Amino acid sequence: MDHIPVLQHEVLQHLDPKPDENIIDGTVGNGGHASLLLEKTAPFGKLLAIDADKQQITNARHALEKYNERIVLVNGSYANIKEIAERVRFKPIHGILLDLGYSSWHVDQSGRGFSFSKNEPLDMRYGLAGLSLQGQDAGKVELTAERIVNEYKEKELAHIFAEYGEEKFSKQIARAIVGHRKVKKISTTFDLVKVIEEAVGMKYRGQNIHYATRTFQALRIVVNGELENLEKALPEALEILASGGRMAIISFHSLEDRIVKHFFQQKEKEGVITILTNKPVTASDQEVISNLRARSAKLRAIQKI
Repeated sequence: MDHIPVLQHEVLQHLDPKPDENIIDGTVGNGGHASLLLEKTAPFGKLLAIDADKQQITNARHALEKYNERIVLVNGSYANIKEIAERVRFKPIHGILLDLGYSSWHVDQSGRGFSFSKNEPLDMRYGLAGLSLQGQDAGKVELTAERIVNEYKEKELAHIFAEYGEEKFSKQIARAIVGHRKVKKISTTFDLVKVIEEAVGMKYRGQNIHYATRTFQALRIVVNGELENLEKALPEALEILASGGRMAIISFHSLEDRIVKHFFQQKEKEGVITILTNKPVTASDQEVISNLRARSAKLRAIQKI
């Protein structure tokens, strides 16, 4: 399945890219939003395209081949947006876009366990270079979803599922995982789904959400340090944005949206920005019908004073 970028019209409306302006796409993915921005900033505007996943950089390079002269591709985290922009001498910066959702490519083709409907290894790292375990686990051991479900204590698991997945049955799922792994290691997505189903499957009957959705979300967020990355990136992005420049953030769950909302509100109070979206912009019914991913997308945008 091809990845369809969400809120395309709304991104262009609120970023308002103009000819010859320079834009950063901090989560370029397969290059869907990037191609729209490059079209609007022709003939000489440049795009700095960042992605944590090396394969996505390759995908974007192919997708954006005709813009080769005007694009700078960097494999890295948007959490380091300031360092990256300075390193490649990318300025002035008139617009910044962060689409915080994972791409259809990750679900359909990466083979890293992002989907509970495919039997894959429990990895969930975006760039196969997730966080490193610290302290007693030091030695640059990569953090994966498999490590979390097989090595974390029951109380830690329950906290992760409640905090990052907003899962109301977090304790029951954590207890079931710990009980199961005493008998057999949980190595694949289907292993984990089976444990969750046995623990709370019946409790989700009749609901619109799959019983594994929130647990998988929580694991993905923790493995990739998603909330920490966002909190680090927002002030850096605002700092490097030129006066009059615009920034748009697309989030896909309430935890991210809350961070963005509070940051923007605080900066508006400080007189640094003007908020362009009084409430989050969501997809039209027509877009949701054609692209189900857009259902949970929320866009917030600001302009730097």
